[in-house]
Amino acid sequence: MSYKGLLDLNILIADDEKDLLSQYELFLSEKGHSVTTCVDGEECVKTYKSQNEKIQKSQYSDEQTYDAVILDYMMPKKNGIDVAKEILAINPHQRIIFASGHIQNTFFESIQHLKQITEIMQKPFALQALVDTIEDTEIYSELEKLNVDVAAMKELNPSHSQIKAYFDVLCRLQKGRTF
Repeated sequence: MSYKGLLDLNILIADDEKDLLSQYELFLSEKGHSVTTCVDGEECVKTYKSQNEKIQKSQYSDEQTYDAVILDYMMPKKNGIDVAKEILAINPHQRIIFASGHIQNTFFESIQHLKQITEIMQKPFALQALVDTIEDTEIYSELEKLNVDVAAMKELNPSHSQIKAYFDVLCRLQKGRTF
């Protein structure tokens, strides 16, 4: 199933490149989505926690805090991996998408430190690729299935060939949009 055609997804984006951040926000808003932006990792965690508390107190407490959280891999104050750790500690099912110029490092660290595989978009990417990725829920549901395999590994110290195999699957899931 895909979100395409549905409006107003709630998206949180953290990136220290203010020009990119404003481009993401403008483009996603024009597509009908609600966008909250942060310029560093600490601000992102605070924003996420605040929104999560509001939802928990509301009558819609089963609602997802954000439909997607997009994180720059390298940010000041707190990097993307650390932000993702804190968010996933609050909500293990939160959809995380990394926007990174360092996809191999991001991918390896997501397995090692987050104990799961996350979506990754290699910077730079077309704004339409960002929208297509966010609106495509098939990627996330397939990724959840793949993460069952990762969780089943007793030691999350995968070999190079295991990481490459998971990376190849992620590339297929993302339909070659960004790498």
